[in-house]
Amino acid sequence: MANISILGTGNMGQAIGGLVAKGGNTVQQLNTSSAGEAVTGDIVVLAVPHSALADIVATRGDQLAGKIVVDLTNPVDLATFDNLTVPADGSAAAELAKELPQSKVVKAFNTNFAGTLATGSVGSETTAVLIAGDDADAKAAVAEFVSAAGLRAVDAGSLKRARELESLAFLQISLAAGEKLSWNGGFAAVA
Repeated sequence: MANISILGTGNMGQAIGGLVAKGGNTVQQLNTSSAGEAVTGDIVVLAVPHSALADIVATRGDQLAGKIVVDLTNPVDLATFDNLTVPADGSAAAELAKELPQSKVVKAFNTNFAGTLATGSVGSETTAVLIAGDDADAKAAVAEFVSAAGLRAVDAGSLKRARELESLAFLQISLAAGEKLSWNGGFAAVA
């Protein structure tokens, strides 16, 4: 059984908290008013907007040392939905890993909408969570709690693949914002 902390109580934080509990793991939910409460999880999911990462690094960076940190942010320009806010050859996850060198940063959940995590399906397919990271044990720990909740965990490769995951999420978000795709829909990974 894993002890997982979730920073963020919005739709994604609640959906992931539900998955953690469904899989029999313990969950600690923290929000912005929990600033004085220590992060206790061995795995910490950052269920926050991309713009909140700098503040989390500044206020909780020392608490994240030695932990698996799951970045689900998407660096989408929310004013225009027209581009990503990181360089074309980089990713939010790579930037976060540089800021948290003592943590094992994993990219996951960013290509999922909260609704598909909560229902466990995208159309008729089981929701797939794409996982990228450089530490095999960290990816396996994330995959374990994803699988325990009944979802499909897919190893997407090294943290370099976060760039493609963020681009895929950007496309999915722009389609949903343009009402061409439902916020309860998304892309499915079929084996």
